[in-house]
Amino acid sequence: MEFLKQKRLLGQVRKAAADYNMIEEGDRIAVGISGKDSITLLIALCQLQKFYPVKFGLEAITLTLGIGETDLAYTKDLCRELGVNYTVVETQIGKIVFEERKEKNPCSLCANMRRGALNNTAAALGCNKVALGHHRDDAIETFLLSTLYEGRFHTFSPVTHLEDKDLYTIRPLVYLHEKEIKGFVNANGIQAIKNPCTANGTTKRQYIKEFLHQMQQENSQAKDNLFGALQKSGIDGW
Repeated sequence: MEFLKQKRLLGQVRKAAADYNMIEEGDRIAVGISGKDSITLLIALCQLQKFYPVKFGLEAITLTLGIGETDLAYTKDLCRELGVNYTVVETQIGKIVFEERKEKNPCSLCANMRRGALNNTAAALGCNKVALGHHRDDAIETFLLSTLYEGRFHTFSPVTHLEDKDLYTIRPLVYLHEKEIKGFVNANGIQAIKNPCTANGTTKRQYIKEFLHQMQQENSQAKDNLFGALQKSGIDGW
């Protein structure tokens, strides 16, 4: 399959993979598919397979949350065309978080439960790495969330080793701006899986996203400066 606007996408994914040694010979990588970012990641890794200096395999996984309706027809067709095995795992995570636990701040619990279910499925499929669609903006937002709400300098790492499962989490989109991913998605008519979460758009992360947008309006280098500071800090494997 041919995709528009993929040259920079592939270049940045390859650079991140090389800089942080994300992909090694014989890896079997599970890609967690949940939206536009992770679908873009799957496409990028499929394209990377064609010319990357080491051989690796791919699996695609989607977790349903047990709330709302999830239309996976487009994603199933895309995986079929890409030649990637696609596994859908039905969970009740949404019901547990919103109906049973009635969490006021549901994001942390939901993320932890989804991460656990994704890792378990990846391991069952024989994968040694899990690729997530977190991008450059996500890293900056997480850094500010931790600083402002937890009083600590922290964000996710480009590569993380999960010792209890002997799995590695990798984030090959970490050099890409969110707007670049949106441009790729729009240019290729990619249909993202609709987010069924009832808290979507009302979270602290959304507040930080809007705050960063305002900062960027006033200083066009704001995000670049924050990302540069994060890289120079050396925290969390950066």
